[in-house]
Amino acid sequence: MSKLDPNDHKVEIVRDARTWARVLARYREPSLARSLFELAVTAGPFVLLWGLAWIAVALGYWWLDLLIAVPTAGFLVRLFMIQHDCGHGTFFRHRLANDWVGRVIGVLTLTPYDFWRRTHAEHHASSGNLDRRGAGDIDTLTVREYLAAPSWRRLCYRLYRHPLVMFGVGPAYLFVVQHRLPVGFMRCGWQPWISTMATNVAIAAVVAVIMWFIGVGAFLLVHLPMMLLAASIGVWLFYVQHQFEATVWAENRKWSQHEAALHGSSYYDLPSVLRWFTANIGVHHVHHLCSRIPYYRLGRVLRDYPELRAIGRITMIESLRCVRLVLWDECRQRLISFREMRMLRSVDHCAQEASA
Repeated sequence: MSKLDPNDHKVEIVRDARTWARVLARYREPSLARSLFELAVTAGPFVLLWGLAWIAVALGYWWLDLLIAVPTAGFLVRLFMIQHDCGHGTFFRHRLANDWVGRVIGVLTLTPYDFWRRTHAEHHASSGNLDRRGAGDIDTLTVREYLAAPSWRRLCYRLYRHPLVMFGVGPAYLFVVQHRLPVGFMRCGWQPWISTMATNVAIAAVVAVIMWFIGVGAFLLVHLPMMLLAASIGVWLFYVQHQFEATVWAENRKWSQHEAALHGSSYYDLPSVLRWFTANIGVHHVHHLCSRIPYYRLGRVLRDYPELRAIGRITMIESLRCVRLVLWDECRQRLISFREMRMLRSVDHCAQEASA
């Protein structure tokens, strides 16, 4: 038997990923009735729950307001997922319908739609590419880059990767502050600025009107908890979709978009209730492989092709361990923790001394 070329397996993976992309293309067609239904059962309960939270605050039941904030945040996350599908041009057939629904929802999610759509498209085009990091990604250093960095840069990276920052302070900063300017596209012409500033003006107008009716304090008590919770949930979902141990990263010359999509994105296997609230975004490997599939068809993809469930699968319990994965190990081709990096360096150092 002839010895196999170590690259043969990789070529086969790429071929399989491209085949999957062609197979899944038949699920791309959106249904107008289904899209309108999904929009109604998401926006309607969100408005209703927001109103109930305000009534609870007005009557002095602040604890009830905090309880209502939990499901309301879930519906806000779901609205963001509809905006996400609009950005991919998948929620409606016509681009104008996608764009204007996305822009209106962007006022509620504090996300400038046209600007975000551009950054997210870059994320899809470069996910898993070590030479094109930084476009809509969680900042990730390789072990070599981290060890070569000065002390202050290491400290900043450790702070950035700390769970309290990543899922607490970070989401609030991202949606409340960073989205107010076209960060990353400041010198790319007037379009990112128009998208961002128009969203800011619309947000200011809506907030001013609501505050005029119910008061500043009541608005903050109602909206702030649900918004902050939804922001943290959104960042968490985005995090576990690519920051898991078996993800795929490669230099540009070795990188394949199809392989990175199928094997560099996770299948976050959530309970059915959470799958509904997160609009099947956990089926992220399929989404990256064929981003034109509406979220309400992703479940059918898994039913028709159950073998896709085994690729990149992460359960809720397993996802908690992803928080410690912070560095890409180029030698072992996987994400590792700071502690694991220290242990591996110690082992390598001992091995070098033994061989000397």
